[in-house]
Amino acid sequence: STGRLCKPWIPGVNSKKKQLCFDWGPGEMLVCETAFNIRGKKSENVPSCPFIYIIRKDVDVYSQILRKLFNESHGIFVGLQRSEEELSGKSRKAQLVRVSKNYRSVIRACMEEMHQVAIAAKDPASGRQFSSQVRYNFSVLWVKWNLLHMKQRSVLSADVLGSDNPSKHESFWNLVTVLVLQGRLDEARQMLSKEADANPPSAGMCRILGDLMRTMPILSPGNTQTLTELELKWQHWHEECERHLQDSTFAASPRLETLCKIMLGDEAALLEQKELLSNWYHFLVTRLLYSHPTVKPIDLHFYAQSSLDMFLGGESSPEPLDNILMAAFEFDIHQVIKECSIALSNWWFVAHLTDLLDHCRLLQSHNLYFGSNMREFLILEYASGLFAHHSLWQLAVDYFDYCPELGRVSLELHIERIPLNTEQKALKVLRICEQRQMTEQVRSICKILAMKAVRNNRLGSALSWSIRAKDAAFATLVSDRFLRDYCERGCFSDLDLIDNLGPAMMLSDRLTFLGKYREFHRLYGEKRFGDAASLLLSLMTSQIAPRSFWMTLLTDALPLLEQKQVIFSAEQTYKLMRCLEDLTSRTLECGEHDAPPVQDDDIETTKVEMLRLALARNLARAIIREGSLEGS
Repeated sequence: STGRLCKPWIPGVNSKKKQLCFDWGPGEMLVCETAFNIRGKKSENVPSCPFIYIIRKDVDVYSQILRKLFNESHGIFVGLQRSEEELSGKSRKAQLVRVSKNYRSVIRACMEEMHQVAIAAKDPASGRQFSSQVRYNFSVLWVKWNLLHMKQRSVLSADVLGSDNPSKHESFWNLVTVLVLQGRLDEARQMLSKEADANPPSAGMCRILGDLMRTMPILSPGNTQTLTELELKWQHWHEECERHLQDSTFAASPRLETLCKIMLGDEAALLEQKELLSNWYHFLVTRLLYSHPTVKPIDLHFYAQSSLDMFLGGESSPEPLDNILMAAFEFDIHQVIKECSIALSNWWFVAHLTDLLDHCRLLQSHNLYFGSNMREFLILEYASGLFAHHSLWQLAVDYFDYCPELGRVSLELHIERIPLNTEQKALKVLRICEQRQMTEQVRSICKILAMKAVRNNRLGSALSWSIRAKDAAFATLVSDRFLRDYCERGCFSDLDLIDNLGPAMMLSDRLTFLGKYREFHRLYGEKRFGDAASLLLSLMTSQIAPRSFWMTLLTDALPLLEQKQVIFSAEQTYKLMRCLEDLTSRTLECGEHDAPPVQDDDIETTKVEMLRLALARNLARAIIREGSLEGS
């Protein structure tokens, strides 16, 4: 609870004896023990811990409650960036105020939920964890005052007013004192009226103190009085309170006298209420309310420093939150951001605060030594942390988009590291990349998905991804797998994809052959034998078909050669015969390793003999038919 950076405990690792080695990743760090001893230590030369540990950098993104904060604040952030160009003048100022209030509402809702979880947690350690998050993740003065003390007052008020005799309740005067400390004088007067009804001897004193509470001058937004008028009225009121105290009006009731001293801003009386105030800045607010209600902003720092010194009294040292608030009272924006960056466990607060200040033109933009201004640097750090989460990475994309200098480069580096566990997630990533014309990333992702599909023997999906990636080499590889499967099974898989390749088949020669070969089968199935024969012959003579597949093509020609009607002309038959002879005579010495010689076995020999016989008969029939046509 001191606010200092905590050291993570790694089970089994003793950093006092052994040196550690580590390596940072995008959002995690690998840590392991080495065989090297710490200087001056004597021990065995082997690591005592054989494990490698993964330490997460931004653990807050895994908090269920903080995830709601990240999601809701993302919408506010994007809305601010989009409206910036449209608004100007008073409308722009009003918009910035609305954005600030929206952020505060989101913080408040998150704080309330954390507070409820901390109260409901049966495990004390869990409660302390949430209390720590509440305290250091959102160092905003009004949240501490209005939220936590409002809840304290609500619980106290419910206990007191729920009793049979509120003025006799043990916490009655604590409640009245809290109300006065918070400046809720109307509520305090109502409580004093209950005391007056239950205790007639003190009714006169309660009435006088209640009148003082009622007449205290307060500057309200709708009031037209000037600051000078307020100061005069407040001075008269203050003198009246002091006169009643000097006249011992409340001497018979020490509690009412203490309340009057608090309303006079008596520092000793205020410091007696440390337990109810709980923090120096609560003490500061009450002190200024009753001593210097018209304090100038430039003097806030001096009152804050003296309040801190008085409240701590040398018994303890300031905490990180105190340093943040002191920098805020000095209006030192850069120091506030620096202290928050050191004290807080994530970049959410400083990133959004800096962005809002930048839009308000209150932050002097200066370039940092690594080439980015402060706003962009903090937003990049916050977005990088979001990318460590399996779903929040989608929010980070918009943050990168609004970093004009290094945002795109950072997005390209991070998006390549997203684990593509499902095809749905891959499609989301692809859509993001395509919307931003990130061509290389699109190609890389498609290649990864194509490789996964090939490993899982999903050839249709692999071919689709390789076409989308415009990867000719991989499209050739997948096409070869299709052809090999056809040779083994005698039929094609994923016919819809192959039938609808369209212009995509021109990506590679092998893919073109696959599409055309499938077209040959379709023509044959439709009994368009002439068109099928011409296409088959063109596949062989154009060298588009792999030579290792020629025997399959020639075998496919057999049914056409055996048709009653002559399909192949004499010239076409000669070309087929030439292809067959070229195939049977080619050897590895030709240097074409993808075209091995025909195996000298019974099956291949039978195929070749059948083809030669069919070709010879078809040639004879074609010559006779063509001669008869010429003679007629």
